[in-house]
Amino acid sequence: MYYSHFGLNQPPFKITPNTEFFFSGSNRGPVLEALIYAISQGEGIVKVTGEVGSGKTMLCHMLQARLPAHIENVYIANPSVSPEEILHAIAFELQLGVPRDASRLEVMHALQDYLLKRHAERKRVVVFVEESQSMPLASLEEIRLLSNLETKNDKLLQIVLFGQPELDENLRQTHIRQLRERITHSFRLEPLSLAETREYLMFRMRAAGYHGPELFSDPVVKAIARAAQGLTRRVNLIADKALLAAFSENTHTIKRKHVEAAVRDSEFSAAPSPRFEFRPLWGLALLATGAAVGVGIYAALQGTVTTINAIAEAQDPAAAVEKKAEPRAETAHLPPTSTPTRPTSTTATVGDQKPGADSQKETASRPPPDADKPAPSVAMASMPAEPELKPAQGAERKPAAKAEPAPKASARPESGPVEERKAVSSPQAPVTVVSAPQKATTVPEIPAPSSQPIDSLDILETRIAVTKQWLATEARETISIQLLGTNDATLLKFHLNELAKLIEMNKIFVYRTLAKKKPFLTVLYGSFNSYRAAQEALDKLPESLKVNRPFLARLEAS
Repeated sequence: MYYSHFGLNQPPFKITPNTEFFFSGSNRGPVLEALIYAISQGEGIVKVTGEVGSGKTMLCHMLQARLPAHIENVYIANPSVSPEEILHAIAFELQLGVPRDASRLEVMHALQDYLLKRHAERKRVVVFVEESQSMPLASLEEIRLLSNLETKNDKLLQIVLFGQPELDENLRQTHIRQLRERITHSFRLEPLSLAETREYLMFRMRAAGYHGPELFSDPVVKAIARAAQGLTRRVNLIADKALLAAFSENTHTIKRKHVEAAVRDSEFSAAPSPRFEFRPLWGLALLATGAAVGVGIYAALQGTVTTINAIAEAQDPAAAVEKKAEPRAETAHLPPTSTPTRPTSTTATVGDQKPGADSQKETASRPPPDADKPAPSVAMASMPAEPELKPAQGAERKPAAKAEPAPKASARPESGPVEERKAVSSPQAPVTVVSAPQKATTVPEIPAPSSQPIDSLDILETRIAVTKQWLATEARETISIQLLGTNDATLLKFHLNELAKLIEMNKIFVYRTLAKKKPFLTVLYGSFNSYRAAQEALDKLPESLKVNRPFLARLEAS
């Protein structure tokens, strides 16, 4: 294989847990030490949760290896046992010699006698239960009853539950609340970040005997991190196949194409995590192309002066399919593209909603409406096909003032809707593309449109209006940071007030769109001329803002 090619003395990325390859980064080391302490204290039940492939089994094996000699452990790898069998399983692991036909009471007495002897010898017994989310609730309740075995001062049996997040759902059920109340320590294994993924890759290589320079470049690490979603098992699978691909080409340089080939060869490549969806769904875009001309995306809430309205002002009114004065929902058109094999973009018509102060001012400064021309359009590429999109509830329809004609925008197949969190391939950073009008070439600092204190205004509508002005004067290509998205305007107003305490409010931008036929609000932060500057700003964000995993979004003029 490739081991000698890269100077390795053993496989670096085997998925079978090997304690020699335990990675203490990403809080794994502190969690291990905390578990050892909790078990040594002998109080209550301990719970450890994490996604599939996050390293729970490796942590369990490390725990068994690191526990003091006076702590005896029982490992139950198959939790799919009935309440009647769970006691027999523990007795079997402890080699108590209990007859197979012994009653529950007899097994319990044998366990208690054994535990009392161990306690008299100043020893402890701990039971590790793997995949406990799959254990029947009745069996979990039986385990809780085992935790009742105690002396006057000490517990006789310590229990550690390892499971996926579904375990938390099971423990929330009312009839098992007594077990939940017995849990004294709860730990969670989080996915690896980009920096932690880089450290993890080189740690495994060094542990396997590699002595050369850094093997994984930044673009390669980013590609692995995107595909692996921070899960160590996926990182192992992708890295192993990427090394094999490089070996087959007789090169020591790992390239993005090797990672992409490894991802295509993996089962998880077809089913990305809902929380981390980086790859554009070209299949859905092609489905939208073949469905029928007229299946549409209603791209904007019929709202106050919004970002999408600002974009629409720069588009060619001739591309619309329906006059805005008509009371029915608009439909989308599929403009021609020069690359038939790429997904075709859809364009959706947008318009004004209510006669607010900003919209009245803007209407007064324009020529009268032209009833012979339809509404402007905005390109939203690679949107999944949906049968019908209705206007936002309560939206008031009225003829819109005609925007001044501008050169027609060409839809870009590479771009994707922000609310779907699709990223496009880039040699520098994963980004999402949002169409913006091609007007100015500089990015001005835009102050809030009023001198009143920020909490005395409708902060949401203020930021939407500022965003419209920002996009109307945006540079050809600008990078921003997408902080979060929601369909709850009231909740977003609260978040905006909280954001104002952490970052500069005049750098926060909000625009409306649709996600899965529902109104959606997306929040961006900052305007940057390069990926490096945007990434540096992203890295410097307060930790509390990184909980939602913000990412880079490229705004591109049409």
